Amino acid sequence: MRNIELLIPAGSLDILKTAVVYGADAIYLGGEAFGLRAKAKNFTGGEIREGISFAHAHGVRVYITANILAHNDDLKEAEAYFHELKGYGPDALIISDPGIFSVAKQVMPETDIHISTQANNTNYGTYRFWHGLGAKRVVSARELSLEEIHEIRRHIPDEMEIESFVHGAMCISYSGRCLLSSFLAGRDANRGACTHPCRWSYQLMEESRPGEYMPVFENERGTFIFNSKDLCMIGHIPEMIEAGIDSFKVEGRMKTALYVAVVTRAYRRAIDDYRRDPALYRANLQWYQEEIGKCTNRQFTTGFYFGRPDERAQIYGSSTYQKNYTYLGTVEKVTEDGRVRIGQKNKFSVGEEIEVMKPNGQNLFVQVKGITDEEGTPMESAPHASQTLYVDLGAVPEPFDILRRDER
Repeated sequence: MRNIELLIPAGSLDILKTAVVYGADAIYLGGEAFGLRAKAKNFTGGEIREGISFAHAHGVRVYITANILAHNDDLKEAEAYFHELKGYGPDALIISDPGIFSVAKQVMPETDIHISTQANNTNYGTYRFWHGLGAKRVVSARELSLEEIHEIRRHIPDEMEIESFVHGAMCISYSGRCLLSSFLAGRDANRGACTHPCRWSYQLMEESRPGEYMPVFENERGTFIFNSKDLCMIGHIPEMIEAGIDSFKVEGRMKTALYVAVVTRAYRRAIDDYRRDPALYRANLQWYQEEIGKCTNRQFTTGFYFGRPDERAQIYGSSTYQKNYTYLGTVEKVTEDGRVRIGQKNKFSVGEEIEVMKPNGQNLFVQVKGITDEEGTPMESAPHASQTLYVDLGAVPEPFDILRRDER
């Protein structure tokens, strides 16, 4: 059995640390340039340095995205950017553009290069092409089936790595090269500025009847004709491994710490259980599926992994996320008197029951016995505005424990 890497996204330094603590083998993140999540918080140079140091201290690798489709003006800037990154010591760069690839090989020859899904990697010839140029890993296109990935594995060098998405949002253009945002909003998805028009609702207007809008029905489920369900392969870990995939990639560099913690912990346990004993994986399958449903999602699909999906698997009548749990905050510190300092994210009140989500798989139900602000002033509830609070839970959580509330 090949070694399996669990690769988790991070949109901020705090989320990187959460992913490490909750079981990631590797983290991918974007700096302030050349990544495809321009609207994400992203990392400053100092944060990249600190994040890599924290991850490496825990035996976790860090990959940095530089996967835009470059224009002429980008090439000189990329050279300067890679000189900066070289001093931070990332484990790999994620690249899609051949020009950017060439610059990276010249500036950082000792750093592994992974070829992004943006490069539309749909056949073993493409994999061998990139391997011949020195790439260590290629990320498979999302429109490939497991059978096709297995065939790629049989036709590429054994040391070459395959990375495939295992969980997260899907684009209408599955390999990521989408023109909708550029056309409709003037913001280039291939340069990191996607406005996500695939999530919008569309109507039809006939030219001789201006102002008369008619709904566009894909079928009886509604008008969101481009909007995909989220990918979830937690129930198909054996098939992913058998296909010869080396790295299981989770989408979500713009997601919360709760999302990252939930997904990382569930997939970590599923992979480890299967490697320990396939029967253990089957016995715990319901737990994985229940846990993975506790983070925001647009319902789930297995995408193209088992063949072309039908409309029921891919299209539905709303762009709204399902939100079964609310992220209340993350434990930052435990005081000597047993209170916890949290970075509060959503409102909660004294007396209500909340859940403490621990990295080891435990979920503890506790009652909020008291809330104070940083000056020690008692509060009946934590307001919606994000701030630092001290909370008495009648128990002693640990740093990085997530506080959440069941909304079902």
